Amino acid sequence: MEPTTQTPSAPPLTDQSETRTKPLPSTERDFRTRPSRTASPGFRIAAIIGAVVLLLVVFFVYRYVASYESTDDAQVDGHINSVSARISGHVVKLNIEDNQYVQAGTVLVQIDPADYQVAYEHAKADFEEAQAAAAGAGVNVPITSVSTTSQVSSSEADVASARAGIAAARQQFEAAKAQRDQAEANNVKAQNDLGRYKQLVDKQEISQQQYDQAVASARANEASVQSARSLADAAQSQVTQAQGKLADAEANWRNAQTAPKQMQVIRSRAASAEALAQQKKADLDQAQLNLQYTKITAPVEGEVSDRTVEVGQNVAPGQELMKIIPLNDVWITANFKETQLRDMKVGQPVTLEVDANGRKYRGKVNSIAGASGARFSLLPPENATGNYVKVVQRIPVKIVLDPGENKDHSLRPGMSVTPKVWIRQ
Repeated sequence: MEPTTQTPSAPPLTDQSETRTKPLPSTERDFRTRPSRTASPGFRIAAIIGAVVLLLVVFFVYRYVASYESTDDAQVDGHINSVSARISGHVVKLNIEDNQYVQAGTVLVQIDPADYQVAYEHAKADFEEAQAAAAGAGVNVPITSVSTTSQVSSSEADVASARAGIAAARQQFEAAKAQRDQAEANNVKAQNDLGRYKQLVDKQEISQQQYDQAVASARANEASVQSARSLADAAQSQVTQAQGKLADAEANWRNAQTAPKQMQVIRSRAASAEALAQQKKADLDQAQLNLQYTKITAPVEGEVSDRTVEVGQNVAPGQELMKIIPLNDVWITANFKETQLRDMKVGQPVTLEVDANGRKYRGKVNSIAGASGARFSLLPPENATGNYVKVVQRIPVKIVLDPGENKDHSLRPGMSVTPKVWIRQ
Protein backbone atom coordinates (compact mmCIF):
# COMPACT_ATOMS: atom_id res chain seq x y z
CA MET A 1 0.00 0.00 0.00
CA GLU A 2 1.25 3.47 -0.78
CA PRO A 3 1.56 5.73 2.11
CA THR A 4 -0.95 8.42 2.22
CA THR A 5 0.05 12.02 2.79
CA GLN A 6 -2.20 14.33 4.59
CA THR A 7 -2.52 17.75 3.08
CA PRO A 8 -3.70 20.62 5.10
CA SER A 9 -7.21 21.53 4.64
CA ALA A 10 -7.69 24.41 2.28
CA PRO A 11 -9.36 27.48 3.55
CA PRO A 12 -12.79 28.20 2.41
CA LEU A 13 -13.22 29.50 -1.09
CA THR A 14 -14.70 32.60 0.17
CA ASP A 15 -11.58 33.34 2.27
CA GLN A 16 -9.25 32.60 -0.65
CA SER A 17 -11.12 34.87 -2.92
CA GLU A 18 -11.01 37.64 -0.33
CA THR A 19 -7.31 37.06 0.19
CA ARG A 20 -6.56 37.21 -3.47
CA THR A 21 -8.64 40.26 -4.12
CA LYS A 22 -7.44 42.32 -1.01
CA PRO A 23 -4.18 44.26 -1.86
CA LEU A 24 -1.25 44.49 0.64
CA PRO A 25 0.00 47.84 2.01
CA SER A 26 2.86 49.45 0.10
CA THR A 27 5.21 49.56 3.10
CA GLU A 28 4.65 45.97 3.80
CA ARG A 29 5.21 45.11 0.15
CA ASP A 30 8.47 47.13 0.11
CA PHE A 31 9.63 45.55 3.34
CA ARG A 32 8.98 42.15 1.94
CA THR A 33 10.47 42.90 -1.44
CA ARG A 34 13.62 45.13 -0.47
CA PRO A 35 16.71 43.90 1.43
CA SER A 36 17.68 45.35 4.93
CA ARG A 37 19.35 48.85 4.90
CA THR A 38 21.96 47.94 7.48
CA ALA A 39 22.97 44.99 5.40
CA SER A 40 23.71 47.13 2.34
CA PRO A 41 27.38 47.97 1.51
CA GLY A 42 26.63 51.71 1.07
CA PHE A 43 25.30 52.03 4.59
CA ARG A 44 28.39 50.39 5.98
CA ILE A 45 30.68 52.78 4.04
CA ALA A 46 28.66 55.80 5.17
CA ALA A 47 28.84 54.62 8.76
CA ILE A 48 32.60 54.22 8.56
CA ILE A 49 33.02 57.67 6.99
CA GLY A 50 30.76 59.22 9.66
CA ALA A 51 32.76 57.59 12.43
CA VAL A 52 36.04 58.85 10.92
CA VAL A 53 34.64 62.36 10.57
CA LEU A 54 33.38 62.29 14.15
CA LEU A 55 36.80 61.18 15.40
CA LEU A 56 38.47 63.94 13.39
CA VAL A 57 36.06 66.52 14.80
CA VAL A 58 36.69 65.30 18.34
CA PHE A 59 40.44 65.35 17.70
CA PHE A 60 40.48 68.90 16.34
CA VAL A 61 38.14 70.16 19.05
CA TYR A 62 40.42 68.65 21.69
CA ARG A 63 43.46 70.04 19.94
CA TYR A 64 41.88 73.49 19.82
CA VAL A 65 40.79 73.44 23.45
CA ALA A 66 44.19 72.16 24.61
CA SER A 67 46.09 74.77 22.58
CA TYR A 68 45.28 77.73 24.86
CA GLU A 69 44.76 78.69 28.46
CA SER A 70 42.02 81.14 29.33
CA THR A 71 40.66 82.91 32.41
CA ASP A 72 37.92 85.37 33.18
CA ASP A 73 39.88 86.87 36.09
CA ALA A 74 41.67 89.52 34.04
CA GLN A 75 41.47 93.29 33.81
CA VAL A 76 42.99 96.13 31.85
CA ASP A 77 45.73 97.74 33.91
CA GLY A 78 47.72 100.96 33.52
CA HIS A 79 49.55 103.80 35.20
CA ILE A 80 47.64 106.30 37.32
CA ASN A 81 49.70 109.48 37.56
CA SER A 82 48.79 111.71 40.46
CA VAL A 83 49.02 115.48 39.89
CA SER A 84 49.71 117.49 43.05
CA ALA A 85 50.80 121.00 44.00
CA ARG A 86 54.47 121.64 44.84
CA ILE A 87 53.84 125.01 46.48
CA SER A 88 51.04 126.57 48.47
CA GLY A 89 48.84 129.22 46.95
CA HIS A 90 45.48 130.39 45.66
CA VAL A 91 44.08 128.78 42.49
CA VAL A 92 43.17 131.53 40.03
CA LYS A 93 42.61 129.52 36.84
CA LEU A 94 41.61 126.01 35.80
CA ASN A 95 42.35 125.07 32.19
CA ILE A 96 40.84 121.58 31.94
CA GLU A 97 37.57 119.72 32.34
CA ASP A 98 36.75 116.29 33.68
CA ASN A 99 37.80 113.40 31.42
CA GLN A 100 39.65 115.75 29.06
CA TYR A 101 42.55 114.29 27.08
CA VAL A 102 45.69 116.42 27.50
CA GLN A 103 49.22 116.38 26.14
CA ALA A 104 52.31 116.28 28.33
CA GLY A 105 53.28 119.78 29.44
CA THR A 106 49.77 121.23 29.17
CA VAL A 107 49.09 123.86 31.87
CA LEU A 108 46.33 122.38 34.03
CA VAL A 109 46.09 124.74 37.00
CA GLN A 110 47.35 128.30 37.54
CA ILE A 111 48.27 129.42 41.08
CA ASP A 112 48.47 133.17 41.87
CA PRO A 113 52.14 134.06 41.04
CA ALA A 114 52.26 137.55 42.66
CA ASP A 115 53.94 136.53 45.94
CA TYR A 116 56.41 134.30 44.17
CA GLN A 117 57.27 137.02 41.64
CA VAL A 118 58.17 139.39 44.51
CA ALA A 119 60.28 136.67 46.14
CA TYR A 120 62.07 136.11 42.84
CA GLU A 121 62.92 139.80 42.43
CA HIS A 122 64.20 139.98 46.01
CA ALA A 123 66.37 136.89 45.54
CA LYS A 124 67.69 138.30 42.27
CA ALA A 125 68.77 141.56 43.97
CA ASP A 126 70.48 139.68 46.81
CA PHE A 127 72.33 137.53 44.32
CA GLU A 128 73.59 140.51 42.32
CA GLU A 129 74.81 142.21 45.51
CA ALA A 130 76.61 139.07 46.68
CA GLN A 131 78.08 138.59 43.21
CA ALA A 132 79.50 142.13 43.24
CA ALA A 133 80.99 141.61 46.71
CA ALA A 134 82.56 138.34 45.58
CA ALA A 135 84.04 140.05 42.53
CA GLY A 136 85.59 142.76 44.72
CA ALA A 137 87.00 140.24 47.15
CA GLY A 138 88.41 138.29 44.25
CA VAL A 139 90.21 141.38 42.92
CA ASN A 140 91.85 141.95 46.32
CA VAL A 141 93.55 138.58 46.15
CA PRO A 142 96.04 139.34 43.33
CA ILE A 143 96.53 142.93 44.57
CA THR A 144 97.36 141.73 48.07
CA SER A 145 99.56 139.01 46.65
CA VAL A 146 101.63 141.52 44.66
CA SER A 147 101.74 143.95 47.59
CA THR A 148 102.89 141.35 50.09
CA THR A 149 105.46 139.97 47.67
CA SER A 150 106.85 143.46 47.11
CA GLN A 151 106.83 144.08 50.84
CA VAL A 152 108.83 140.94 51.49
CA SER A 153 111.35 141.83 48.79
CA SER A 154 111.63 145.42 50.03
CA SER A 155 112.07 144.37 53.65
CA GLU A 156 114.78 141.91 52.69
CA ALA A 157 116.55 144.66 50.72
CA ASP A 158 116.23 147.07 53.65
CA VAL A 159 117.76 144.50 55.98
CA ALA A 160 120.67 143.98 53.62
CA SER A 161 121.10 147.73 53.17
CA ALA A 162 121.01 148.31 56.92
CA ARG A 163 123.63 145.67 57.51
CA ALA A 164 125.80 147.23 54.79
CA GLY A 165 125.26 150.63 56.39
CA ILE A 166 126.39 149.29 59.74
CA ALA A 167 129.51 147.88 58.15
CA ALA A 168 130.27 151.21 56.44
CA ALA A 169 129.57 153.18 59.61
CA ARG A 170 131.86 150.95 61.58
CA GLN A 171 134.59 151.41 58.99
CA GLN A 172 134.14 155.16 59.15
CA PHE A 173 134.20 154.99 62.94
CA GLU A 174 137.42 153.01 62.88
CA ALA A 175 138.92 155.51 60.45
CA ALA A 176 137.83 158.41 62.69
CA LYS A 177 139.29 156.68 65.73
CA ALA A 178 142.58 156.25 63.88
CA GLN A 179 142.56 159.90 62.92
CA ARG A 180 141.72 160.83 66.49
CA ASP A 181 144.54 158.70 67.84
CA GLN A 182 146.92 160.22 65.29
CA ALA A 183 145.78 163.72 66.18
CA GLU A 184 146.24 163.00 69.87
CA ALA A 185 149.71 161.61 69.22
CA ASN A 186 150.61 164.67 67.17
CA ASN A 187 149.20 166.88 69.89
CA VAL A 188 151.29 165.16 72.54
CA LYS A 189 154.41 165.63 70.41
CA ALA A 190 153.54 169.27 69.77
CA GLN A 191 152.91 169.94 73.44
CA ASN A 192 156.21 168.32 74.33
CA ASP A 193 157.99 170.31 71.65
CA LEU A 194 156.37 173.47 72.98
CA GLY A 195 157.68 172.74 76.46
CA ARG A 196 161.18 172.26 75.18
CA TYR A 197 160.95 175.38 73.02
CA LYS A 198 159.76 177.26 76.10
CA GLN A 199 162.94 176.34 77.95
CA LEU A 200 165.09 177.18 74.99
CA VAL A 201 163.44 180.53 74.40
CA ASP A 202 163.85 181.38 78.04
CA LYS A 203 167.56 180.71 77.68
CA GLN A 204 167.49 182.61 74.45
CA GLU A 205 168.92 179.70 72.64
CA ILE A 206 166.22 179.91 69.94
CA SER A 207 164.48 182.79 68.43
CA GLN A 208 161.10 184.04 69.48
CA GLN A 209 159.84 183.24 66.00
CA GLN A 210 160.62 179.58 66.39
CA TYR A 211 158.89 179.55 69.72
CA ASP A 212 155.82 181.20 68.23
CA GLN A 213 155.74 178.59 65.51
CA ALA A 214 155.86 175.85 68.14
CA VAL A 215 152.99 177.48 70.01
CA ALA A 216 150.92 177.73 66.83
CA SER A 217 151.68 174.12 65.96
CA ALA A 218 150.66 172.97 69.44
CA ARG A 219 147.39 174.86 69.22
CA ALA A 220 146.75 173.46 65.76
CA ASN A 221 147.33 169.93 67.03
CA GLU A 222 144.92 170.55 69.91
CA ALA A 223 142.31 171.69 67.40
CA SER A 224 143.02 168.63 65.26
CA VAL A 225 142.51 166.43 68.31
CA GLN A 226 139.15 168.04 69.03
CA SER A 227 138.15 167.69 65.41
CA ALA A 228 139.24 164.04 65.28
CA ARG A 229 137.37 163.30 68.48
CA SER A 230 134.24 164.93 67.05
CA LEU A 231 134.58 162.93 63.85
CA ALA A 232 135.00 159.73 65.90
CA ASP A 233 131.93 160.54 67.98
CA ALA A 234 129.97 161.26 64.80
CA ALA A 235 131.10 157.98 63.25
CA GLN A 236 130.06 156.14 66.39
CA SER A 237 126.66 157.83 66.20
CA GLN A 238 126.35 156.70 62.57
CA VAL A 239 127.07 153.14 63.68
CA THR A 240 124.36 153.39 66.32
CA GLN A 241 121.98 154.90 63.76
CA ALA A 242 122.78 152.14 61.27
CA GLN A 243 122.09 149.54 63.95
CA GLY A 244 118.74 151.17 64.59
CA LYS A 245 117.95 151.07 60.88
CA LEU A 246 118.86 147.39 60.86
CA ALA A 247 116.50 146.75 63.78
CA ASP A 248 113.70 148.54 61.90
CA ALA A 249 114.47 146.65 58.70
CA GLU A 250 114.47 143.33 60.53
CA ALA A 251 111.14 144.23 62.17
CA ASN A 252 109.68 145.08 58.76
CA TRP A 253 111.09 141.85 57.39
CA ARG A 254 109.49 139.82 60.19
CA ASN A 255 106.21 141.63 59.51
CA ALA A 256 106.55 140.80 55.83
CA GLN A 257 106.94 137.13 56.71
CA THR A 258 103.27 137.15 57.76
CA ALA A 259 102.30 137.68 54.11
CA PRO A 260 101.24 134.02 53.59
CA LYS A 261 98.89 134.27 56.54
CA GLN A 262 97.55 137.55 55.22
CA MET A 263 97.02 135.91 51.83
CA GLN A 264 95.15 133.07 53.51
CA VAL A 265 92.90 135.60 55.21
CA ILE A 266 92.28 137.44 51.92
CA ARG A 267 91.62 134.21 50.06
CA SER A 268 89.29 133.04 52.83
CA ARG A 269 87.35 136.28 52.60
CA ALA A 270 87.14 135.91 48.85
CA ALA A 271 86.03 132.29 49.19
CA SER A 272 83.45 133.30 51.78
CA ALA A 273 82.12 136.01 49.47
CA GLU A 274 81.98 133.51 46.61
CA ALA A 275 80.16 130.97 48.78
CA LEU A 276 77.67 133.64 49.82
CA ALA A 277 77.13 134.46 46.15
CA GLN A 278 76.51 130.77 45.43
CA GLN A 279 74.05 130.62 48.30
CA LYS A 280 72.21 133.62 46.93
CA LYS A 281 72.27 131.99 43.50
CA ALA A 282 70.65 128.88 45.00
CA ASP A 283 68.01 131.08 46.65
CA LEU A 284 67.40 132.74 43.28
CA ASP A 285 67.06 129.36 41.56
CA GLN A 286 64.62 128.19 44.21
CA ALA A 287 62.59 131.38 43.85
CA GLN A 288 62.55 130.89 40.08
CA LEU A 289 61.42 127.27 40.50
CA ASN A 290 58.66 128.33 42.88
CA LEU A 291 57.54 130.89 40.32
CA GLN A 292 57.46 128.15 37.67
CA TYR A 293 55.56 125.85 40.03
CA THR A 294 52.65 128.30 40.00
CA LYS A 295 51.80 126.66 36.66
CA ILE A 296 50.90 123.02 37.30
CA THR A 297 51.46 121.06 34.09
CA ALA A 298 50.56 117.56 32.96
CA PRO A 299 53.47 115.15 33.61
CA VAL A 300 52.33 112.72 30.90
CA GLU A 301 49.91 112.48 28.02
CA GLY A 302 46.57 111.06 29.07
CA GLU A 303 43.02 111.60 30.26
CA VAL A 304 42.21 113.75 33.29
CA SER A 305 40.25 111.87 35.95
CA ASP A 306 39.19 112.28 39.58
CA ARG A 307 39.63 116.08 39.55
CA THR A 308 39.13 117.67 42.98
CA VAL A 309 40.55 121.18 42.51
CA GLU A 310 38.40 124.24 41.86
CA VAL A 311 39.06 127.93 41.18
CA GLY A 312 39.42 129.89 44.41
CA GLN A 313 40.72 126.93 46.37
CA ASN A 314 43.86 127.27 48.52
CA VAL A 315 46.17 124.34 47.89
CA ALA A 316 49.10 123.04 49.92
CA PRO A 317 52.31 121.29 48.84
CA GLY A 318 51.66 117.61 48.15
CA GLN A 319 47.89 118.02 47.90
CA GLU A 320 46.49 115.81 45.14
CA LEU A 321 44.48 117.80 42.61
CA MET A 322 43.65 115.21 39.94
CA LYS A 323 44.86 112.07 38.22
CA ILE A 324 46.01 111.51 34.64
CA ILE A 325 45.60 108.12 33.00
CA PRO A 326 48.00 107.54 30.06
CA LEU A 327 45.74 105.50 27.80
CA ASN A 328 48.54 104.85 25.31
CA ASP A 329 50.34 102.74 27.90
CA VAL A 330 47.97 100.05 29.16
CA TRP A 331 48.42 96.33 29.63
CA ILE A 332 46.45 93.32 30.84
CA THR A 333 46.85 91.67 34.23
CA ALA A 334 45.45 88.15 34.04
CA ASN A 335 45.27 85.97 37.16
CA PHE A 336 45.77 82.40 35.93
CA LYS A 337 45.55 79.33 38.10
CA GLU A 338 48.89 77.85 38.96
CA THR A 339 47.88 74.69 37.14
CA GLN A 340 47.52 76.71 33.93
CA LEU A 341 51.12 77.94 33.95
CA ARG A 342 52.70 74.61 33.14
CA ASP A 343 53.27 75.37 29.47
CA MET A 344 52.94 79.16 29.58
CA LYS A 345 56.03 81.13 28.58
CA VAL A 346 57.03 84.73 27.93
CA GLY A 347 56.43 85.79 24.33
CA GLN A 348 53.48 83.50 23.59
CA PRO A 349 50.69 85.16 21.55
CA VAL A 350 47.46 86.15 23.27
CA THR A 351 43.95 86.87 21.98
CA LEU A 352 41.99 89.27 24.17
CA GLU A 353 38.23 89.68 24.20
CA VAL A 354 36.96 92.81 25.96
CA ASP A 355 33.53 92.81 27.57
CA ALA A 356 33.03 96.56 27.09
CA ASN A 357 33.07 96.57 23.29
CA GLY A 358 33.17 92.89 22.29
CA ARG A 359 36.30 93.48 20.22
CA LYS A 360 39.26 91.19 20.06
CA TYR A 361 42.81 92.41 20.54
CA ARG A 362 46.16 90.78 20.03
CA GLY A 363 49.07 90.76 22.40
CA LYS A 364 51.72 88.60 23.96
CA VAL A 365 52.83 87.41 27.37
CA ASN A 366 55.28 89.94 28.78
CA SER A 367 56.11 88.51 32.20
CA ILE A 368 54.88 86.27 35.00
CA ALA A 369 54.71 87.57 38.55
CA GLY A 370 57.19 86.32 41.11
CA ALA A 371 54.53 85.32 43.64
CA SER A 372 50.85 84.58 43.87
CA GLY A 373 48.31 87.32 44.37
CA ALA A 374 47.65 86.16 47.92
CA ARG A 375 51.27 86.98 48.86
CA PHE A 376 50.74 90.61 47.86
CA SER A 377 47.62 91.03 49.98
CA LEU A 378 47.59 93.06 53.18
CA LEU A 379 47.28 89.92 55.31
CA PRO A 380 48.96 86.97 53.53
CA PRO A 381 47.39 83.59 54.42
CA GLU A 382 49.10 81.52 57.08
CA ASN A 383 49.23 77.85 56.08
CA ALA A 384 51.06 76.51 59.12
CA THR A 385 47.88 75.09 60.67
CA GLY A 386 46.63 71.61 61.44
CA ASN A 387 43.53 71.88 59.27
CA TYR A 388 45.30 72.98 56.10
CA VAL A 389 43.25 72.71 52.92
CA LYS A 390 45.02 73.00 49.61
CA VAL A 391 43.66 75.85 47.50
CA VAL A 392 44.67 76.44 43.91
CA GLN A 393 46.50 79.79 43.82
CA ARG A 394 46.40 82.39 41.07
CA ILE A 395 49.52 83.97 39.60
CA PRO A 396 49.34 87.42 37.92
CA VAL A 397 50.52 87.37 34.31
CA LYS A 398 51.28 90.63 32.49
CA ILE A 399 50.11 90.76 28.87
CA VAL A 400 51.08 93.64 26.59
CA LEU A 401 49.20 94.65 23.47
CA ASP A 402 50.70 94.54 20.02
CA PRO A 403 51.59 97.97 18.53
CA GLY A 404 48.57 99.86 17.23
CA GLU A 405 45.98 97.64 18.91
CA ASN A 406 44.74 100.41 21.24
CA LYS A 407 45.29 103.43 19.03
CA ASP A 408 41.71 104.58 19.60
CA HIS A 409 42.23 104.46 23.40
CA SER A 410 39.14 102.32 23.87
CA LEU A 411 40.78 100.22 26.59
CA ARG A 412 40.58 101.78 30.03
CA PRO A 413 42.16 100.48 33.24
CA GLY A 414 39.73 98.30 35.18
CA MET A 415 37.86 96.85 32.19
CA SER A 416 37.18 93.12 32.28
CA VAL A 417 39.04 91.04 29.70
CA THR A 418 39.03 87.38 28.72
CA PRO A 419 42.49 86.40 27.47
CA LYS A 420 43.47 83.29 25.57
CA VAL A 421 47.16 82.43 25.76
CA TRP A 422 48.08 80.18 22.87
CA ILE A 423 50.49 77.73 24.45
CA ARG A 424 50.53 75.51 21.35
CA GLN A 425 50.40 76.71 17.78
